[in-house]
Amino acid sequence: MDFLMLFLIYLCFVLAVTALLCLCSGRKESFLARSVNRASQVLSLVIPSQLQRLTHRALHRLFHTRSCLFVVLHVALQAAVFGEYTWEVFVYCWELQFHILLLLLPYLLLAGNVGCFLLCSRANPGTVTKSNAASLVKVYAYDGVLFQRGLVCPTCTVEKPARSKHCSVCRTCVHRFDHHCVWVNNCIGASNAGVFLLYLLSLTVTAGAVAAVTAAFLIQVLLLSNIMHSTYLDAQGQEHAVEIPFLVQHLFLTFPRIVFMLGFVILLTLILGGYCSFSLYLALTNQTTNEWCKSRRFGGSPHLPSQPHDRPLVYKNIYSKGIWGNLKEIFNPPTVLERKKK
Repeated sequence: MDFLMLFLIYLCFVLAVTALLCLCSGRKESFLARSVNRASQVLSLVIPSQLQRLTHRALHRLFHTRSCLFVVLHVALQAAVFGEYTWEVFVYCWELQFHILLLLLPYLLLAGNVGCFLLCSRANPGTVTKSNAASLVKVYAYDGVLFQRGLVCPTCTVEKPARSKHCSVCRTCVHRFDHHCVWVNNCIGASNAGVFLLYLLSLTVTAGAVAAVTAAFLIQVLLLSNIMHSTYLDAQGQEHAVEIPFLVQHLFLTFPRIVFMLGFVILLTLILGGYCSFSLYLALTNQTTNEWCKSRRFGGSPHLPSQPHDRPLVYKNIYSKGIWGNLKEIFNPPTVLERKKK
């Protein structure tokens, strides 16, 4: 019972923090941003300056430079989950005569996920260079709100195509920039957005498959032990059926590593499922994460010089071509020749 309550509290806390971050993301003056700024100001008065500098350098090294640390962490988590799945769940399920295709399904999904990961991390996301900038400018129209014609990247010294952005981590401009993903150690742009979506889908389904097989094994154990049909007597001598918290506690005491892995994989599936749904929504509406964040905080931004001050700027997504057209564009990015034919 204690383990179940602690795990539920932990699960609710992580989900609440994730939901709060999603709600506050993209808002320039959000309550979360103000709270973090105030907390950092208070801590700066207590923490020594040398420790602050070391912390800033470590955070800059971790999140603002290309690093393989998150890739190593990604591989380590997958190795730990599949190591536990192979060492205990697979062996027990084999003895219980589970169908071989059901047991091999997580490995098949893992192979597809690793393939998508390699393609996404090694692919050129769509780097804007001096040689291709003139042609990329003609691919997408400028909406006049988020993207203005004639702007030059001060770092790359090239004209910025519509829907592009300079990535401070990769130190280059990326065509149809979505975001920089530390887990694949690469930017997500026009050339690898489709592979990244497949990577997210395969990762979510892989975690769900591991959770489903593990849960099926634990349920089968409960059925074979007949503990689900047993009863107990309370202090008044009345007979009651065994409750779910007792079953979870019994499984945790019998298979602690398997139950812990199942809880972690379920939590991971929920988080990945939420992010995967968000990415699928962006793909179906032909938006990028960069555009979604900019459009959300656009209401608080000042007027552009070319816009009259008495006329409020209204953002409208001009790049959507319908559901099927948007999906096609994700996996087959448009070129200059395709736009000329239209």
